[in-house]
Amino acid sequence: MTALADRPRHASRPVTAPAVVDRRIRAAAEAVLCASLVLVAFWWATGGGITDLAGWASGLTSLGRLTGLLASVLLLVQVLLMARVPVLERAFGQDRLAGIHRIVGFTSFTAMLAHIGLITWGYAAGDLIATPGELWDLTVSYPGMLLAAAGTLCLVLVVVTSVKAARAALRYESWHLLHLYAYLGVGLALPHQLWTGQDFTSSPARTVFWWVLWGLAAAAVLLWRVALPLRRSLRHRLVVTSVVDEGDGCSSVYVTGRHLAELGARAGQFLNWRFLSGAGWTRAHPYSLSAAPDGRSLRITVKDLGDGSAELPGLRPGTRVLVEGPYGRLTDRARTAPKVALIGAGIGITPMRALAEELAGDVVVLHRFTGDPVFAREFAVLAAERGFGLVPLPGPRRAHDSWLGAGVGAVDDLTALRARVPDIAERESYVCGPGPWTRLVVRTLRAAGVPAERIHTETFGW
Repeated sequence: MTALADRPRHASRPVTAPAVVDRRIRAAAEAVLCASLVLVAFWWATGGGITDLAGWASGLTSLGRLTGLLASVLLLVQVLLMARVPVLERAFGQDRLAGIHRIVGFTSFTAMLAHIGLITWGYAAGDLIATPGELWDLTVSYPGMLLAAAGTLCLVLVVVTSVKAARAALRYESWHLLHLYAYLGVGLALPHQLWTGQDFTSSPARTVFWWVLWGLAAAAVLLWRVALPLRRSLRHRLVVTSVVDEGDGCSSVYVTGRHLAELGARAGQFLNWRFLSGAGWTRAHPYSLSAAPDGRSLRITVKDLGDGSAELPGLRPGTRVLVEGPYGRLTDRARTAPKVALIGAGIGITPMRALAEELAGDVVVLHRFTGDPVFAREFAVLAAERGFGLVPLPGPRRAHDSWLGAGVGAVDDLTALRARVPDIAERESYVCGPGPWTRLVVRTLRAAGVPAERIHTETFGW
């Protein structure tokens, strides 16, 4: 175990150049997406899309073409959002990417269904009753359509299991495996688009556009979801050195390896971990670092909340580890203010524990917990060494619409927060906890006057 005093302290900048760069990257990414959608719509319009609207059947077919084009762009954007592209990870952060991924996903799926329905209806000469038969004929007769149908079924499976009620009924491991079918669904649609889609091949510019977009999506997945994690795992040769019981169902896993400084991990980030200790190694689990990386070792602290986390206390020293990452923007990179508030709930305090060790300046830590708080001794040592403030928030949540514990009294959340951190509006705020709890914290921070761009969140649960 590495002593707290041995770990490096990184000075924070009141206004970081990376934060400015990230803001520009976000704006550029949004502009590229909008431009791509406008471009394919323009090609649709100049290719007779608008004039075809004059007829009933041709109008249905034309709208089907348009929705198919928009769905294709958004589906490929989905792939890029899932590909862990570093520049996007750093600029947006996981929570924001997940939100965009959800919106783009349901939008692309809706457009895809509209494409199927409208174009089939149009091919049936506008006869609604004849549409099911026309759909069957298109599926079995047109090149690539059987593959496209299989891809559509894969995407239906992904979307259905992404609905909140379905997700609640599934284990994380099962949901994550099913979610990977999105790659297969998108990939199976390619032959259909190239063989039967005139909007993809009717001009060199269009052909180049679509092949480049497909190529970027495929390259991103192969590079950042496959090649880079494999290279890092082989390069660093991570192994478990020890497992420590932290109490209250929490365990810390210490990992060491070669050249860990090259991994580029920062306090506040997480990695996807695969422990080669049994059959479960095929499933990656996202766990945050609970100590600032020192170039020699890494530490994660996990609460027993599922199949993967339940196996960690039984890990033996020497167990090999595969990793993907590091990921996340809950780091000093996002900081633009000299004062910081770190707010965590339960095991969501783990990235805050790492950040408290790394961040310099005026820092206050707010920890909501029930039972015995994890890292109580470590926080006490860090507070004494670093001079930051500790604000414990013990007890169960006092109400479903409050993120604070019962011990704060009868005052509302905003009053309670301002009483404990009077200058909260001046602070950069980092928040980690369950999704509903985190949203309540963000609502209170916004009411307290904290600008949205100075609130950085990471949620767990799914």
